[in-house]
Amino acid sequence: MERIAVIDFETTGLSPSSTCRATEIAVVILEQGRIVERYQSLMNTGVRVPGFIEQLTGISNAMLRTAPPAERVMNEVNEFVGITPLVAHNAAFDQKFWDFEMGRIKRTRLQNFACSLLLARRLMPAAPNHKLGTLTTFADLPHTGQAHRAMADAEMAANLTAYLAQELRHKHGVKALTHDLLCGLQKVPAAKINDHLKRYRGF
Repeated sequence: MERIAVIDFETTGLSPSSTCRATEIAVVILEQGRIVERYQSLMNTGVRVPGFIEQLTGISNAMLRTAPPAERVMNEVNEFVGITPLVAHNAAFDQKFWDFEMGRIKRTRLQNFACSLLLARRLMPAAPNHKLGTLTTFADLPHTGQAHRAMADAEMAANLTAYLAQELRHKHGVKALTHDLLCGLQKVPAAKINDHLKRYRGF
């Protein structure tokens, strides 16, 4: 499969705004199902981290005081990712923050997001739920560190994406796996996945 960038944000809440911002970003680059490069940084946006979020992520206001400014981090991330296609677990969430933070440095996203959560719902229907940690355990993939820290979550999402690609190859006979195929597949109703994939078999 082509080069893809798997991203994860930690944030102070659910929707980006003047009072809700990203606190950390991690990006791992997947090539041929292997992680080949990584980028991770805390980011200081000047927004306070609520107590319950600090408990969830372990990212404190004190840690963010000494972190580089968000603008510098996002400029670095933009250079690192370029126009590589994007993946995230529950991509609707990360996409909002990506677009918001990129907008603050006057950049526009040029590529689509594929969502490993939507793909797992279709390709791993037997999993007890489709949280990242649950799927990682279900597929017997490595737990890569503390959940709700960006690098651990990005690595788990990358491993899951590579696993889903293997499932498409071995179970469904899809040869030419592309990011566009993943983006299309995540919109197909779960019951129609097999029919949808028939047209990609043997390519």
